[in-house]
Amino acid sequence: MKKKTVTLLPLTHREDTQIAIKFLYEATIVKELKMLPEIKWTQTHRCYYMPYSLDNKQVLFIFFNDRGYYVDYKQLMIQKKEYKEAKPSYFKVDKEKLKPEDKKILWQYVSYLRGKRYSESTVKTYYHFILMLVAFTEKPITKLTYRDYEIFLEEVIAKGNYSISSHRQCVSAIKHFSELFLNEPLEKDLNLLRPKKDRKLPSVLSRNEVIRILQVTKNLKHRAILGLIYSSGLRIGELLSLQLHEIDVDRKQLFVNSGKGKKDRTVILAESILPLLFNYINTYAPQKYFIEGQNGGKYSAESIRSFLKKSCKLAGVVKRVTPHTLRHSFATHMLEDGVDLRYIQTLLGHSKPETTMIYTHVTQQDLMRIQSPLDRVVNQLKEKNNQQSKVGLSGRF
Repeated sequence: MKKKTVTLLPLTHREDTQIAIKFLYEATIVKELKMLPEIKWTQTHRCYYMPYSLDNKQVLFIFFNDRGYYVDYKQLMIQKKEYKEAKPSYFKVDKEKLKPEDKKILWQYVSYLRGKRYSESTVKTYYHFILMLVAFTEKPITKLTYRDYEIFLEEVIAKGNYSISSHRQCVSAIKHFSELFLNEPLEKDLNLLRPKKDRKLPSVLSRNEVIRILQVTKNLKHRAILGLIYSSGLRIGELLSLQLHEIDVDRKQLFVNSGKGKKDRTVILAESILPLLFNYINTYAPQKYFIEGQNGGKYSAESIRSFLKKSCKLAGVVKRVTPHTLRHSFATHMLEDGVDLRYIQTLLGHSKPETTMIYTHVTQQDLMRIQSPLDRVVNQLKEKNNQQSKVGLSGRF
């Protein structure tokens, strides 16, 4: 039987390049297609369309391919111009043009940070900021003043559209740098250069949105990653560092070794995610880390962000979602279920629970009685369906 065909074509509409979607009308397909973010109908061209991007092209390919269509996208392949989201113009440094003495200073700075036992992630971040500072300033490093640092922050960090969080990190990097290299104390406290923290509320998914994201994530490894981040409230770095021996199936616990702030903690392991984890481990046979790259090393955080973004589009979730959004959702859903805030803070490994510091000391026995929000929502779905249909995560839904 001949496959149905959908054709993806370049389309100029509303003064921008779009992807036109041409196929024979089917009510069911149209209904599902309209659930994708950014899908619109143009009366002028009589077709559905999406903004032109590599991500959207892949989303459409997966959408129609999963529904038995042959996807003809040859016309998109001849597009010479790639359309990407505009990014801030950051200060660029040509390392080859750095003076030998500047390279020596940077190496000394990195050694200094490592001597203080900062994580490699922090060392890399601080190095990046000081690299820009060294390239930006024309004065000898030992002669820099408070005003010189201020100008650098104004001209490079603020104008480069760095986030408030990055701006604050840059000031921290400068503080360590000045401690190491300045001969004279500064006339003002560098903390005055630190902007106030953002007061933005975190983006949180509903329980149904979480389930939809897991349902549309067909890749077994990807689904295991997203399911574990949400069900245990892990940071992305903690998931990537999680080793197989740190998973205690019998006690339904994960041991997080040296999380943020170099603190160990134990978190809950959802009962409902175990079949998915067993399926993943038996299929992929990781050797050391729970999630491994192609060559056996640590998996890439960027890969997780990429496939999560695609899963959100397929699930019709229009919010801006990152792996940390799943962690925010874990905490919010537990709070909604009546779990004491002090338990949640301990499970999340927060070092500075400013408003609830008094409640941070809890026993592991109390923590392990807490039910994961993933278990709760799966059980609710079972009850709703009167247990007539199976709700599982390890295979196809």
